[in-house]
Amino acid sequence: MTAVSANRLELLQISDAVAREKNIDKEIVLGAMEEAIQKAARSRYGMENEIKAHIDRKTGDIKLYRVLEVVENVENHSTEITVEAAEEYKEGAAIGDILADELPAIDFGRVAAQTAKQVIVQKVREAERARQFEEYKDKIGELINGVVKRVEYGNAIIDLGSAEAIIRRDQLIPREHIRNGERVRAIIQDVREEVRGPQIFLSRSHPDFMAKLFAGEVPEIYDGVISIVGVSRDPGSRAKIAVTSSDPSIDPIGACVGMRGSRVQAVVEELQGEKIDIIQWSPDPATYIIRALAPANVSKVVIDEDAGRMDVVVGEDQLSLAIGRRGQNVRLASQLTEWQVDIMTEADESERRQAEYKVRSELFMGSLDVDETLALLLVGEGFRNLEEVAYVASEEFAGIEGFDMALVEELQSRAKEALEAVSLEADEKRKQLGVEDALTTIEGLTLPMLATLGEASIKTLDDLGDLAADELTSSEDGILKEFDLTMDQANKIIMAARAHWFEDEDEPAEEMPKEPKSEAEE
Repeated sequence: MTAVSANRLELLQISDAVAREKNIDKEIVLGAMEEAIQKAARSRYGMENEIKAHIDRKTGDIKLYRVLEVVENVENHSTEITVEAAEEYKEGAAIGDILADELPAIDFGRVAAQTAKQVIVQKVREAERARQFEEYKDKIGELINGVVKRVEYGNAIIDLGSAEAIIRRDQLIPREHIRNGERVRAIIQDVREEVRGPQIFLSRSHPDFMAKLFAGEVPEIYDGVISIVGVSRDPGSRAKIAVTSSDPSIDPIGACVGMRGSRVQAVVEELQGEKIDIIQWSPDPATYIIRALAPANVSKVVIDEDAGRMDVVVGEDQLSLAIGRRGQNVRLASQLTEWQVDIMTEADESERRQAEYKVRSELFMGSLDVDETLALLLVGEGFRNLEEVAYVASEEFAGIEGFDMALVEELQSRAKEALEAVSLEADEKRKQLGVEDALTTIEGLTLPMLATLGEASIKTLDDLGDLAADELTSSEDGILKEFDLTMDQANKIIMAARAHWFEDEDEPAEEMPKEPKSEAEE
């Protein structure tokens, strides 16, 4: 075998070795080599030429071709050829044909060889990154092991074996120190295509990292008998995890703790001593929040489902325990249950309830013209406003001692009259403020609401359509916060106000009138 053929076979062997080492397709490597040879050949024959290289996949032979397009009038002699000249290369050549004019082989100089090497390295790197993206893009949320390659400005570069990943400083556990060569576990938080190539981001502070650690330590979780419903973490300090069992005979908390705490202790060690509260999930929100606030003892829970809020009442001696250091306990409980939680003492709750009773009773006394005893009786039975008194079914009054049908009818009649008076007053105010009539047609908006919107300078459909739902409902500064609107109701109102924006899109475009013909055209 000649030296030349040996070099050619060596080319194929190198492509095989690179493909295996980088775990990419051999065709990609050979394609990169062909592109590199093309670039080197153009520097030899002239950059103006369109040159293609082909490596024979069996023998390793390299052939170079100058690509020419058959045209009628040649403008670029380097890439174009006339039909007459093309006949020398291909009999019956026609305009538009592409011809390949074989070129003699060349010996690459040092500069050309270096250029070819750079092209090959770049193409192989791009292919390797594309392979990494395809391999890891569907693994987001999975637990993975790696070795710390280096630490740069607090960010750790992790060698995963077939790829590199990064744990940013804010995704490490606080006060955690990792060193080069150390093995670490983390979850794949995100895989993104960026300018410098695909980037794999890992996390050790994400709540799902703790969930995956428990799944690895507790066979019942892996088997699906025990489910993790929620996790909330203050990384490196404290965490809460809610679990439930599909098998009544298996205690989910006991299974997660393990014999003598072995299972939970293994997770605690991985999380650098993070304290973990394991809570049994409950479908009842009140029970769930009571368990989530442990070790504090809860006296009472008041739920406002529309606002997604809970008022939790505790004894004076339990207040600091329920809130936790820097609000940690109540914050984690709120994140775990996905409810907004307000902690108050029994004295605070009593004071607030009395204030609400006073406001509501004064409303009933003034609007219904009843004495304080009857007003307090209505408040005590859960009536909160005039609408409930006016429109609730008569049967709702049946259980109230001393109420007969005549009294119920009279109260409802007075409530309706009071509401009508309020509406008339609000409508007059709405008109004075300049709120346009179009807003009165929106379902869900009452006249008092329109008057309130007018006071906030929301006077047209466009003004209302420009708002976001929370600007209406926010308990702090929502324009209509006193009307107890839900987010869903607010969204429907805003979308109704925006409806006229899209009316033009539904109408077919009008046909433009034709210009009358002149006498000359006729």
